[in-house]
Amino acid sequence: MTQPPTADVPETRSIPPAITPSVPLDLRYRGMRTIVALILREMSTTYGRSPGGYIWAILQPVAMIVILTLAFSFLLRSPSLGTSFVLFYATGFMVLRLFQEVSTAVGLAIFFNQALLAYPRVTYVDTLASRSILAVLTQIMVSAIIFTGVFIVEDVRLILDFGPILLTYAMTVLLAVGIGTFNAYMMFSFPIYRMTWGVMTRPLMLVSGVFYIYEDLPMVVQNILWFNPLIHLSGLIRTGFYSTYDPGYISLVYVALLGMIPGFFGILLLRKFSKDILYK
Repeated sequence: MTQPPTADVPETRSIPPAITPSVPLDLRYRGMRTIVALILREMSTTYGRSPGGYIWAILQPVAMIVILTLAFSFLLRSPSLGTSFVLFYATGFMVLRLFQEVSTAVGLAIFFNQALLAYPRVTYVDTLASRSILAVLTQIMVSAIIFTGVFIVEDVRLILDFGPILLTYAMTVLLAVGIGTFNAYMMFSFPIYRMTWGVMTRPLMLVSGVFYIYEDLPMVVQNILWFNPLIHLSGLIRTGFYSTYDPGYISLVYVALLGMIPGFFGILLLRKFSKDILYK
């Protein structure tokens, strides 16, 4: 018995899926590897050449806190908050120290790494990131050691609120990196700016609430010092150490703007004049 003829059915072919070219791991993590290499280089050049290395990073703030304690303990019966002069001054000084060290490290990133920018894999962002990361990690380590030592030596018994403490460090880093990024362009392009900035920041120890609180000052002085972002941060960190302290003058929005605006313009200037920086 014959079968009826069947119509030819076109053969269906499966279409292979589109192949997305994969980025080699070497290229994907090139920026991270560059930053890590620059951090290791900064560690060797900054702390590896001097005797003691990281020990001096700890001894310097310890010496300053001890000097403040000895000086004011003879003049005052008790600090503005609590009973420990050492802890009170440490809370203010370590915030100031973090800002100074990070902003200086970022501000001098282009100045000290100009020769490395000739390499295609090294960008100005890598130099800024490496110096800021190293400075932040170093100061966090120093702060942890100092505060732990204060609690042990002074036998301080406080219930810490780590929320304001961590927020203070985050806001201080934002402020320091933002201002430091703007200074990175200005200090490299205008050498006189470096000296001017040094003169402008010398009184920070006196006007940043290191050995007093904002409420102790006359109203006229308060209205002037309110514009110093560091006095907001010194007040904020003390709320984490002293549960009864509740400052009403702190504005984190103001501090954040003072960090983001200079950082934004600093990135724009570095990006626009990157070639001039390379061949200057």
